[in-house]
Amino acid sequence: MELYNKYDKKLLKEQLQNETFNRVTFSFYRYVKIDDPERLRDELYTQWNQLNAFGRIYLASEGINAQMSIPVGYYDQLLRELNKRTGFENIEMKVAVEDNGKSFYKLKIVVRDKILADGLNEGSFDVTKVGKHLSAAQFNEAMELEDTIAVDFRNHYESEIGHFKGAFLPDADTFSQAIPIVMKELYGKEKNKILLYCTGGIRCEKASAYLKHRGFEDVNQLQGGIISYADQVKKENIESKYIGKNFVFDERLGERITSEIISACHQCGEPCDTHTNCRNDDCHLLFIQCKTCENEYTGCCTDECKEIANLSLNEQRELRKGPKREKPLVYAKGRLRPKLKEFFSERRK
Repeated sequence: MELYNKYDKKLLKEQLQNETFNRVTFSFYRYVKIDDPERLRDELYTQWNQLNAFGRIYLASEGINAQMSIPVGYYDQLLRELNKRTGFENIEMKVAVEDNGKSFYKLKIVVRDKILADGLNEGSFDVTKVGKHLSAAQFNEAMELEDTIAVDFRNHYESEIGHFKGAFLPDADTFSQAIPIVMKELYGKEKNKILLYCTGGIRCEKASAYLKHRGFEDVNQLQGGIISYADQVKKENIESKYIGKNFVFDERLGERITSEIISACHQCGEPCDTHTNCRNDDCHLLFIQCKTCENEYTGCCTDECKEIANLSLNEQRELRKGPKREKPLVYAKGRLRPKLKEFFSERRK
C-alpha cells in the first residue's frame, strides 16, 4: 500500500466536490513522548487512509498536532482506534464551528522536529507545567476582573478578522515571532492575571508553560481554544466576548463566530473578512478580498497578477523561464507591500 498521496491536486479537489456523503472537520493535539514518530506516521497513514480521512497532521517526538476531516460514518471508529494507543487516550476533539465538509482534499502526515515551531529552548523549562485551563464561562468571568490581560497568541492575519474584545494582538507572522512581542508587552506584569487564547489550544499550551517559567504567577488559557469556546457559547447560551471570524488553516480559511465584520477588504477598504489566496500561482498571497474586488481582479491581488493568471499554463511556464525579476508578486502573509498600499490608497480616493 502507498503511504503518500500521488494524485494531482486538481483531480483530488474535483473528487472532493463530487462526494455524496457528509464529512466532519475536527482538530486535536497532544504533547506526549513518541519514541518512533516515523513508524507511527506510517501506521496512522495506513489506518486513516482506509477510513478515507483527509487532513494535515504533524508528528514529532514531543507529540501530535492534527487538523482533519473524515466521513461522518467513520468518525467514531477513528476515535476508538486512537483511544487504544498509549498516551493518546481521551484526546479532546475540537469539531468545526462551520463545516461544509470541504476543508481538506488529501491526507498528509509529516514528521517534524516539533509539532509547533516556536523558537524556544524547551530544555530550559518544563513544558508540562502549564497554566490553568478555563471554560468559556470562566474565561468570560476572568476577562471582567481588574488587571486582567488577555493575549491572542495567533498570527496577525488571524486576529485581523476576529478576536476577543480588549485583547493584546501581537503584530506577528508566526508563533515564534509572537513570543518575544508578548514578553515585551507583559514586562513588569508578572503578578497580573494573564489569559491566553488561540485557535485550538496548542499554542497556548506551550506559551503558558513558558510564561510560568518566566515568573508569571497567574497564567490561564482557554480550554480547547476559540473552537471550543464558540461551541460552549452556543450550547450554554452565554455571551460571546469573541467577535468576528475564527481563521482556520484549511480550505475554508475561516468560520464565523459572530456577525460582526471587524476587518476590511485589502483592495477597496470596504468591510470584509473573507480571506483568499491570489489566483496567480507565482504569488498565492493570503489576503482579504470582497466580492466586488474578486470580480474586478478575478481572484487576484493586483492587475499584474490578474494578467499572469489569465495566461495559458504554457505561457506562465515560459514566463518563469525568463530573466529573473525583482519579486513583485511574493510578500508576507496578509500584508500588502508599501507600493501596493499606496496603489490601493490612491484608488480609494
